[in-house]
Amino acid sequence: MAPFKSQSSWLVLKVVPLLISMMGILKGKIYTYKWSGLLIFIYFIEGVVRAYSDLGLSSKIALLEVFLSVVFFLCVTFYLKVSRP
Repeated sequence: MAPFKSQSSWLVLKVVPLLISMMGILKGKIYTYKWSGLLIFIYFIEGVVRAYSDLGLSSKIALLEVFLSVVFFLCVTFYLKVSRP
């Protein structure tokens, strides 16, 4: 959220990839699970950098982003392992 303080409409650039992957995940497409598991690393890296460089509430939100991205990755990995033929 930090780089988009003055221009909140640019926040859409961070949300669009997640929405695109959400449509495939809700349909149960295995290929979407695979590439969204790799896509989430971008959010993980951003969260780690912000947690290290920002102060205050922004740092705490970044830690939440790191936590959620790790949970998402673990869930995707587990689902792919279980659904493997």
